[in-house]
Amino acid sequence: MENGGDAKWRFGAGNPAVQASGRQSLRALVTRVFDCVDRNDPRPVAPLGHGDPSAFACFRTAAAAEEAVAAAALSGKHNRYSSAGGVLEARSAVAAYLSRELPYELSTGDVVVTAGCNHAIEIMMAVLASPGANVLLPRPGYPMYESRAALCGLEFRRFDLLPEKEWEVDLDGVEALADENTVAMVIVNPNNPCGCVYSYDHLAKIAETARKLGIMVISDEVYDHCAFGSKPFVPMGVFGETAPVVTIGGISKRWMVPGWRLGWIAATDPKGVLRDKNVLQSIMSYCAISVDAVTFVQGALPQILANTEKAFFEKAMEVMRSAAEICYRKVEGIGCITCPHKPEGSMFVMVKLDLSCLDGIADDVDFCTKLAREESVVICPGSGLGMKNWLRITFAVDPGLLEDGMERVKSFCQRHGKAKELK
Repeated sequence: MENGGDAKWRFGAGNPAVQASGRQSLRALVTRVFDCVDRNDPRPVAPLGHGDPSAFACFRTAAAAEEAVAAAALSGKHNRYSSAGGVLEARSAVAAYLSRELPYELSTGDVVVTAGCNHAIEIMMAVLASPGANVLLPRPGYPMYESRAALCGLEFRRFDLLPEKEWEVDLDGVEALADENTVAMVIVNPNNPCGCVYSYDHLAKIAETARKLGIMVISDEVYDHCAFGSKPFVPMGVFGETAPVVTIGGISKRWMVPGWRLGWIAATDPKGVLRDKNVLQSIMSYCAISVDAVTFVQGALPQILANTEKAFFEKAMEVMRSAAEICYRKVEGIGCITCPHKPEGSMFVMVKLDLSCLDGIADDVDFCTKLAREESVVICPGSGLGMKNWLRITFAVDPGLLEDGMERVKSFCQRHGKAKELK
């Protein structure tokens, strides 16, 4: 107290990195665009800015998954705390699920269950944040990696994905960025935000590069099997003999249940390099002081993975393939945006914005905010993904709303366009 007056409070929001990370998060960016929508517009909002298809009936999750969760919740067996690293039966089920496509078997000890894939990213960035270390991240890329690295004091460096080569990793650029303090590189496959799927040969080259540099590969495979083009999904763990791989995955995208918050970290590392380097021990140590995934969803996981019928996945990918085709076809009819590669996976496509075709549009953020205000269409600015004057479009929405939304984008571009420049 001073002079008998009010107390002198000594606390406050003292970590500017938290505020900076929150402002640059994808969720915050898309929310700011949503806030520009005219609430008096009678048309439905076309939400082409984020990857949550669960709101649409055509993307409802499998009945087997819903039944498994309901049964687990009603059983009364999953009301207690989870052990660090997750319920053993859930970890074992994930190990078996991933091992189906690997040339070796994962064990329960190779898997940690997380509260969604964002939690898995948090864990990995924290574990790798030794003094002076750096990690290599893709551009364009999912900004959660950058935010979490920054909060942990882990330096990050961005390597490019090459649009002219179907968004493959610029491996020469990776080698140029790396130094003796580089510990890992991150890939996302199938890719958010680009919609590409990496070939077996390209993944093999990534593994060889990681081996040459002496770094691990963190393979974000939350969109595993969300592939509907010419290339099948190949897990990076197939190349675990070449370089150690940490696989991040979950049920949120393949089962269309992001709100269930169930993910995992798996060490696909048959030579035991990660164990020898105490990476697995550090992951478990972090889990001991971190949040747990919901226990009844963990309890349901073995049944979800075992009982979901193949027909569910086939139908979901057919709907996604059709939606991607609609999106690509509509983009081709809009003169101020171009798509370098037809999407073959995930739920997204990156398109390049040509500002020379438009009047009164300053950049990609300006484009998206004005589009939301005038047409009630929400698209994610590429700036939030490391690609200024690009756009990320989500096509995992109801097909009718997707068609309508893309037509509104075309109308917006025509209204703001220089007539001689537009189709």
